[in-house]
Amino acid sequence: MRPARSFRTATRTPLLQVLKSAVAAVLAWLVGSLVVPGEAPIFGPIAAILVVQPSVNQSLSRAVERSIGVIVGVVVAYVAALVFGAPSWLILVAIVVSLLLGWVLRFPASSTVQIPISAMLVLSIGAATPGYATARIIETIIGCVIGVIINWLIVPPVALQPAHDAVAALGREVAATMEGLAVVLSSPTDVAFRTQVLVEARLLRPMQYKSQTAIDAAEESLRFNPRRNGQREQIAGDRALQERLAVVVTRVLGMARALNDHFDESLHREPMTGAIAEELRRAAHDLKLVMVHADLPTGEAEVLGHEEPLLTAPVAALTPDPAHWILIGSLLEDLRRVREEIVGAIDDPHVR
Repeated sequence: MRPARSFRTATRTPLLQVLKSAVAAVLAWLVGSLVVPGEAPIFGPIAAILVVQPSVNQSLSRAVERSIGVIVGVVVAYVAALVFGAPSWLILVAIVVSLLLGWVLRFPASSTVQIPISAMLVLSIGAATPGYATARIIETIIGCVIGVIINWLIVPPVALQPAHDAVAALGREVAATMEGLAVVLSSPTDVAFRTQVLVEARLLRPMQYKSQTAIDAAEESLRFNPRRNGQREQIAGDRALQERLAVVVTRVLGMARALNDHFDESLHREPMTGAIAEELRRAAHDLKLVMVHADLPTGEAEVLGHEEPLLTAPVAALTPDPAHWILIGSLLEDLRRVREEIVGAIDDPHVR
């Protein structure tokens, strides 16, 4: 990685959030100048910029954290000046004490950092300015309140689409992996193809975590959001489907590993392998059907060949060859759990 690129992110902050931060900072400056005249109200705009976050709930949390940090820092500086006067070394002591106080009280990082900053400014600048500490607290609270209000009023963010897309991508890849396993079980394949299927199965796990994170972010964006009405049902459906897909991912990954570890060319002569392959194809079909019912894109231009679920009955188990009974038994058990989750998703009203 080149040094010049290490300071750049892959994606930009949404322009709307940048504009909201700018509006909040300007308003905090103007209001702070009216309420606390005489000095540049720098604490207000700083607080407003930091408070405008990707969600209203995060804005409220950041506002509380920053306000507490400023107030505690001012108190530390006031007590230190009251006890020791105004020697130059007192600022260094106040910084160390402030950091330790934030650690002892288990404050979040934003509050812990704000405490020594406020204490340092009060001791270095406010010592010669009466009322400086009180004015800075007022400015900070004004900036926090304005930041929260701006983020709440101006198109508060709702992160539903990224969650919807992440669940859809996970469902598509799970279905594709099951179809790949069906090919391995039902027709001759080379080592490269089987390795590719295993790699694709292993990649399902990070996709599962990504979808989980996206759903958590979507739920976070709905807290205290005036646009949340009518949105909770969609995210609840995505959550329900993602939880079922998480179980399917575990089972499909287990099937891919078992098949890769115990595969041999005589496996195709097993009567059960064809039945398992067909059941995997049906499971992939029904998973796509679940996604269609949940308004999730399946990634296919054609209409599904069957509008009704194909997983109508469990596979009838036959006695396998002794050389394959462990593999066949493992595949059947994983397939049973896959079937349970997909059939359950078809009947689950929250997924629709």
